[in-house]
Amino acid sequence: MRVCILGSGLTALTLAKALVNQKIYVDIVALNKKLNVEKSRTIGISKSNYEYFDKNIIKIEKIIWKLKKIEIYSENLKNEKILNFENNKNQLFSIIKNHQIYEALNKSLSKNKYCKKIKYKKKLIKLDKYNLIVNTDFNSGITKKYFNKKIEKTYNSFAFTTVMDHDKISNDTAIQIFTKMGPLAFLPLSKNKTSIVYSIYGSKNLSREKIINLINQYNPKFKIKKIEKIENFKLKSLILRSYYHKNILAFGDLLHRIHPLAGQGFNMTIRDINFLVNIIKEKIDLGLPLDSSVNDEFEKKIKHKNYIFSNGIDLVQEFFNFERKFDNSILSKSVKLLGRNISLNKMFTKIADKGINS
Repeated sequence: MRVCILGSGLTALTLAKALVNQKIYVDIVALNKKLNVEKSRTIGISKSNYEYFDKNIIKIEKIIWKLKKIEIYSENLKNEKILNFENNKNQLFSIIKNHQIYEALNKSLSKNKYCKKIKYKKKLIKLDKYNLIVNTDFNSGITKKYFNKKIEKTYNSFAFTTVMDHDKISNDTAIQIFTKMGPLAFLPLSKNKTSIVYSIYGSKNLSREKIINLINQYNPKFKIKKIEKIENFKLKSLILRSYYHKNILAFGDLLHRIHPLAGQGFNMTIRDINFLVNIIKEKIDLGLPLDSSVNDEFEKKIKHKNYIFSNGIDLVQEFFNFERKFDNSILSKSVKLLGRNISLNKMFTKIADKGINS
């Protein structure tokens, strides 16, 4: 029994590794066997997802940086802290560079007898020999043919990403500042390196000098030595209306793409992988074929949860965007007041860690 995965990005490799670890044969079919992954991009992984990833996919402890605190500030409250999440005994969240986790997965799969990588040149290929196909490729003909009905939203903003070198500090706290130009995140990578993601409303044509000036303006504590290459990408959200067509399942960013302000995009995908792999394992254990019933069960179990979670992230974005537009601090003050409630704080922390799947 063999599963086909279309695409060679991070989602494709992560799912492939989860499947081959269950001794399921996988063909990774893509235009390019290996992608050039941007080195300034980072991923946040929640505690529960890190534990699942480390146990069921690949060991990543040596390449992650563990965080014990997340602090959220608002410029409308003169950069006062409005929310604080912490776990001094254990990690609350982890940060990892995209290219590091991609390279680790790629290296592991290249040596695995259950995995085969196939490069194709045509936009559409014959997939008749596969019982189950998982599509992660935005540019495939299958995506354009079967997965073009979606709810899409453009935020009229661009995310600028980079990594800065600075003097050594303990650096176990992620900091999010809701500025008048958009949310700015400082995400620690080591004692002397921190990733920056600045989602700025309006034009992408901001100079490197302008971005650096903004980083310096809101810099909470770092003695910066160097800021690396700054890259940017357009921000939009996406929710696919139908998860599958017959035995072809859309996956990863094809299903849901969300605003990066909460660092939850890849976390949603890891939770999806957990659900999908468990469904496939159950089918195999019962001696049942891998067919469209896998996709149907996956959609029924996870679609409504992903929809609620995605819209929750969008609501947070709109909440602070509304405050930014009207230059009013009432909303931030309300959030600060709610954050003082211990029960609510624990609930927010649990949702950020496990989504709404538990």
